Amino acid sequence: MARDYKEVAQSWLDGDFDPQTKCQILELRNNDPAGFEDAFYRNLEFGTGGLRGIMGVGTNRMNRYTVGMATQGLANYMKARLEGPLSVCISYDSRNNSKEFARITADVLSANGIHVYLWDNIRPIPLLSYSVRSKGANAGVMITASHNPKEYNGYKVFWSDGAQITSPVDKEIVAEVAKITDPSQVRFEPKEDCGGIELMGHEMDDKYFKDVLGLMLSPEARAKHSDLKIVYTPIHGSGVRIVPEALDRLGFKNVYHVPEQDISDGNFPTVMSPNPEEASALKMAIEVADREGADIVLATDPDADRVGIAVRDNEGKMVLFNGNQTGSMLTYYILRRWKELGKLDSTKYVVKTIVTTELIAQIAKSFGVKCYNVLTGFKYIAEVVKRNEGKGEFICGGEESYGFNVGEYVRDKDAPISCCMVAECAAWAAEQGLTLYQLLQKIYEEYGYRKEGLVSLVRKGKTGAEEIQQIMADMRTNAPADLAGSKVVKVVDYLDPEATGLPKSNVLQFFSEVGDVVTVRPSGTEPKIKFYFGAAGTEADEKIARLKEQFVK
Repeated sequence: MARDYKEVAQSWLDGDFDPQTKCQILELRNNDPAGFEDAFYRNLEFGTGGLRGIMGVGTNRMNRYTVGMATQGLANYMKARLEGPLSVCISYDSRNNSKEFARITADVLSANGIHVYLWDNIRPIPLLSYSVRSKGANAGVMITASHNPKEYNGYKVFWSDGAQITSPVDKEIVAEVAKITDPSQVRFEPKEDCGGIELMGHEMDDKYFKDVLGLMLSPEARAKHSDLKIVYTPIHGSGVRIVPEALDRLGFKNVYHVPEQDISDGNFPTVMSPNPEEASALKMAIEVADREGADIVLATDPDADRVGIAVRDNEGKMVLFNGNQTGSMLTYYILRRWKELGKLDSTKYVVKTIVTTELIAQIAKSFGVKCYNVLTGFKYIAEVVKRNEGKGEFICGGEESYGFNVGEYVRDKDAPISCCMVAECAAWAAEQGLTLYQLLQKIYEEYGYRKEGLVSLVRKGKTGAEEIQQIMADMRTNAPADLAGSKVVKVVDYLDPEATGLPKSNVLQFFSEVGDVVTVRPSGTEPKIKFYFGAAGTEADEKIARLKEQFVK
């Protein structure tokens, strides 16, 4: 049955909500009918990473009440399903209201008798994941909306393995959250006999650095090329201290900053979007690199789980690597060094997502290493790691959306270790007489050239969500006969878990005779439908352009 958003809004006006919230609801109702409907027509839902939405009043917005209700649902779930003293780690990034939402989360959990380990200041997602495992906590919460625009914030729930929640836990938590229909059901104020709130700080940072930096592979190359010039920008986010300190601990002496972007500011004043996938987000860092004659640019998003890089081409111009290229290069480097160090055997493996380049699978195969293919979202990579504990060792893994991780200490994307690996890879490549750009070309020469592309169609609000679902329905009914002129020979619908061997997901893939692939999926966290294109061979660039014209009208 369709939800009457006006009745839901009226329940907020009549309910136990603060006067400021009620005034904002009335203003929205009187002056912005479309925004009023969008704010109340549904509840925020857990997608691939948890809650994420525009900040403001309403059930479909991030605010103190939706955060409190989600936390009460989480607390109820934990108390009903878990035994013994319970604990949760909480972190937050530099977004507007992140600190406030983190404190509300801590207070509600504490009021429910759950001990809280709260980071003393902004910290990246990888440190939240690491702290959950280090503290032996039952769960973790990260307040962030990743690389979304400044209007957004979010609430990511992690489980005891340090990974984001997956089915059935996510659905069970959502069911508990749905039972919380009024703020009067939320315990916002801790009492003296409730669970405590304990701050975490530099001591936990040091543990993280010790473990994660212990995964590095080429100390001699780092020492010899410690003068590499590196520009780093956190794009106003939580990597501002962690990444430079990690690079310093590895011995890199020439790390340049972008002072304007070292300011932790949730308005992200120097960029249109704090997303390292977008060239404009790296513009200021590249200007610093050109001024200082730097070799590499590294940029991380607000919660410092993704990294974008730029390197110098053969003409000395800064060029951007996409997530597939960075992931392929790092996978090659890490496997090459593991082989040289005698660390490879049949129990070692890498993981990638279904929309990530097949080049990673080719590289793994050439080194005799198994490559798992999983659904989009790093939590599915973490599921493989958890499933293989005691049976195999995770080397590294990544996804095309600029996320990569190394080792098992962190169970999510880890931009600090990725930045360190890029820098070390550059030092190792320099020992071979290569730049990072030349190393990537060498990989293409060995494995064959591949090109990937991505187009995201943004469709906001209720009508946008309906349009996205109609696009998926139409593609299921009328699958394309060819991809850029090559016959489609296989269609994979991930709504059928028996056919794919993976959890049910609203994703379609089309494969052509010549090995090109197109994947279509709605985003789980943003109002978008995404088209992923992959092509192989010398004509790959031209084929990607044709595929974009074919699918995106």
